[in-house]
Amino acid sequence: MAAEVNTTLRPVFADLHIHIGRTETGTPVKITGARDLTFFNIAKEASERKGIELIGIIDCHSPAVQREIDRHLDSGDMVELEDGGIRYRHTTVLLGSEIEVRDPGMQEAHVLAYMPTLAAMKDFTAWMSLHMTNVELSTQRIRVPARILQDEVLARGGILIPAHVFTPHKGIYGSVTDRMENLLDLSGVAAVELGLSADSMMAGLISELDPYTFVTNSDAHSLGKIGREYNELLLAAPSFKELRMALARRDGRRVAVNYGLNPRLGKYHRSYCEQCEEIVDESERVVQRCAYCGSTKLVRGVMDRILHIADRDEPVLPPHRPPYRYQVPLEFIPKLGKRTLDKLLNRFGTEMNIIHHASGHELAETAGESVAKYIVLAREGKLETAVGGGGKYGRVIPIS
Repeated sequence: MAAEVNTTLRPVFADLHIHIGRTETGTPVKITGARDLTFFNIAKEASERKGIELIGIIDCHSPAVQREIDRHLDSGDMVELEDGGIRYRHTTVLLGSEIEVRDPGMQEAHVLAYMPTLAAMKDFTAWMSLHMTNVELSTQRIRVPARILQDEVLARGGILIPAHVFTPHKGIYGSVTDRMENLLDLSGVAAVELGLSADSMMAGLISELDPYTFVTNSDAHSLGKIGREYNELLLAAPSFKELRMALARRDGRRVAVNYGLNPRLGKYHRSYCEQCEEIVDESERVVQRCAYCGSTKLVRGVMDRILHIADRDEPVLPPHRPPYRYQVPLEFIPKLGKRTLDKLLNRFGTEMNIIHHASGHELAETAGESVAKYIVLAREGKLETAVGGGGKYGRVIPIS
């Protein structure tokens, strides 16, 4: 009988949805992404400033990005791990891709695919290039059914996760269908990304989601947005293999906490009237017409869409569901400017240390009583917020 291996698990912060704006030579990848959002800069920001040990960069299918990764591996700046992922200092990068699918009779949906190795991602790129107009760019439409794409991901040892599933812009539930099984083989879905305007309680109104692990990610289009939503995982080490085990809740690995914006802060939380530009009152459950001007030209918000497709009157949280903790990003904290943030980083090292570990007293010594109070209240989930919608974020209400 083989000896039982005693594996020590530890918490690891993870943000699995970060875009590349440009390559280091200036080649566009995500047109709406910041110019300094390169593969190397993302890894450096996560390791040295954010304090996030596991990141998913989801434009690694681009051949120009792959050539850049090869250069960093050849130079020794980075190293490919045996268990999957590429290591830069304190952070492991997972190689991902965001892809747009559109099945007959449906609208567009975005899915995330992660590959265990650079070789597997290059092979995936070669296949996608046969079915995609421009494989160099981010989030491009692939001309095959969603289930064919899913099969190709899984055949290469990859992980498939539907992206920001409730958003009105290309989320599976938000704009495509009321049941994920209409688009994907549910047995081949590793996890579900909630998106910035939803939380576990809201998703608990849909029974189809009960078996799945939820992830909360930033969908960052700039370096500063990395970690605005993230996860705390219990892993033996940050790697592709360990992430797969955590999503499947195997051998003690799991998502221990989802950290996300209060959905009220999300820019698609409530329905929005295109006619008079008002966000619809939250007292209304399912809105068909603007209460302010009577227009029916509404962008249906995440809350309204979930209520419309829900198959439960009350949310259900399965025993495996971790806590969802409302975490206000530091950029939302009133009175916390760049100079003050730099002082905090100089003292505490990373944003994760500021958010989770520094005491109120220590924060006040460096940033002043007011900023320290906001950060502590954010940590405890006690900040009051004004609702977002129609593409505009909500905001933290200043303390009187």
